[in-house]
Amino acid sequence: MTKDGIRYYLVSFTDLFGVVRSKLVPATAIDDMREEGAGFAGFAAHLDMTPAHPDMLAMPSDNIYPLPWKPEVAWIPSDLQMDDQEVDHAPRLVLKRLISRAKDMGYKVMTGVEPEFFLLSSSGDELSDDSDTRSKPCYDQQALMRRYDVISEISDAMISMGWEPYQNDHEDANGQFEMNWGFTDPLTTADRHTFFKVMVKSLAEIHGFKATFMPKPMANLTGNGCHVHLSIWDAESGKNLMKGDGELGLSKLAYNVIGGLLENAKSLALITNPVVNSYKRINAPRTTSGATWSPNTVTYGGNNRTHMIRIPGDNRVEVRLADGATNPYLLQAAMIASALDGIERNVDPGERIDLDMYAEGYKVKNAPKLPLNMLDSLRLFESSNFVEKYFGKEFHTAYTKLKGEEWDEYMRYFSAWEKANALDV
Repeated sequence: MTKDGIRYYLVSFTDLFGVVRSKLVPATAIDDMREEGAGFAGFAAHLDMTPAHPDMLAMPSDNIYPLPWKPEVAWIPSDLQMDDQEVDHAPRLVLKRLISRAKDMGYKVMTGVEPEFFLLSSSGDELSDDSDTRSKPCYDQQALMRRYDVISEISDAMISMGWEPYQNDHEDANGQFEMNWGFTDPLTTADRHTFFKVMVKSLAEIHGFKATFMPKPMANLTGNGCHVHLSIWDAESGKNLMKGDGELGLSKLAYNVIGGLLENAKSLALITNPVVNSYKRINAPRTTSGATWSPNTVTYGGNNRTHMIRIPGDNRVEVRLADGATNPYLLQAAMIASALDGIERNVDPGERIDLDMYAEGYKVKNAPKLPLNMLDSLRLFESSNFVEKYFGKEFHTAYTKLKGEEWDEYMRYFSAWEKANALDV
């Protein structure tokens, strides 16, 4: 046991599909792990490796997260090596390279995320609260307080870890919640986002529930988004470079960032919306609450939640595209790459659209549409020169290959809908 009372460490990495992989290491052995790494078989995770590859080593970072609900255990995010070389397509390393690229350009990126989740019954078959039935349940105090014990425990945990949580609410779907904490650098945001998902699922189980970040777990309800707030700062002076004398108080650089985010959204949808179910959220029909709160066109507006990009103030932009299935590290990488591309190429986003895109979107001619399904998204990703330029060839190849295999697996599955609609053709 360490002087901080830690008996075990979860030496962990996150694979391409966002699955957290760990080994439980006794405190007596952690110094060896820091020196030599914890060994994993890469083929056993969602990485582009075979059973013939040598050991993959997870090298612990300096970031340590004691589990507030089990304080004798600490989680350590790690970076992957093989044969003394970095595993180029490992998500955390992809993000670190893009952060370095931004720094080389003189920029410091700052981000925050807003992950949404459902609390279901322990079996996952229904909502955990059978009294949560309002047609417009967003911000419902009674429904929030019926889940006070688990929500407050998660919030208390974030307070204890210094994350500066500032609000928790019942979201737009029955059984859905969102919890917000302070913005910071993208690597810390990604580490915290990963830990947050682990924490929410773990504490939900302790309270007898099942938490899910699935993009669209209920057909008639609003899906789980993961909005990102993004700003670009001067790396030396610490000045927020998003502020300026342009429209809505934004700088030219901020509009270049918006342009990059818009122009690359379709190519990166396989990262922001990575699973088959994702496209049932961004292309959903009207829900019982009256709105999906998710985009289906590549547009931006002012303080308007019906667009893919919202401008909530003069210091940042909000990207509303990603969903709960997104890999926290690749999500941050996608935001940085798009922003840098917009700045490097001086991309003009065009005029903002001050319309309700849900009610009046038909008035906007030739607005780019987001992919209709994962296959369309996969094809856009595979053919993108932008992805290879910013993420690297090894990552581009690996992610395309594994996501292609996932689509093929889905296509081999026979659903109840097929039987119902094709049995008697």
